[in-house]
Amino acid sequence: MDNIKKSDIIKKAKAWMRHSLIESHKKNTLKLIDLNEFNVNPFLLNYLGFFFGGDKKYTTLAKVLLYPRILGTSITTSFGSQMQKFISDVLNGYGSTTPGIDLEFTDKIDGRYKYAQLKSGPNAINKDDVVSISNHFKAVINRARTNNVSVMSSDLVFCLLYGEPHEKNSFIKELERDYPVYVGQEFWHRFTGDQGFYRALIRAISEVAEEINMKPLVDEVIKKLAVQIEQRYGGIL
Repeated sequence: MDNIKKSDIIKKAKAWMRHSLIESHKKNTLKLIDLNEFNVNPFLLNYLGFFFGGDKKYTTLAKVLLYPRILGTSITTSFGSQMQKFISDVLNGYGSTTPGIDLEFTDKIDGRYKYAQLKSGPNAINKDDVVSISNHFKAVINRARTNNVSVMSSDLVFCLLYGEPHEKNSFIKELERDYPVYVGQEFWHRFTGDQGFYRALIRAISEVAEEINMKPLVDEVIKKLAVQIEQRYGGIL
């Protein structure tokens, strides 16, 4: 992969961050302006307010509810749900028409042509996914055998956009017994041939983050949640 193609991936990744992931995160944050979006535990709410902020102001209680959602669950869900869009928008030149395969590329380290399933990070699959991915890989091997195409089990790879090898969950380790798993830096190295590409891509995404200031939106959601908390729990908490 030449420098022009690698530069194009970074450019598309930045556009994906701006127009897909950030917009999705913003949309999910605005949904949380309604207190009914939360399963409030009134036995713990005051405690968490004092634990987090040292008081039980309604704005503090609103932050206790909101922050875990927008800084944890919401963005994690958005990132996962936007994965297919990342593949089609950013890696579109390497997409696959083979059922169950996301990416096809020539491995820049061993020179073999690889058929890859691509997921986000180290906890991206569960037990059912192991069976599904294995079945897709077996189908590729069977199809290749029928068409007299040379495909080895080591040419069927499971790849993660980010993470470190030691972070792989038990299901990924189970899949790894039969097929190679490329995590984070190793995947991007094999895909682009550039050992430093993974860090360069993280840097590029981080640059987009510096363009964003959602604090006014978050403050507005907190303000409206605080009013609803007072209306529902005022005089009790």
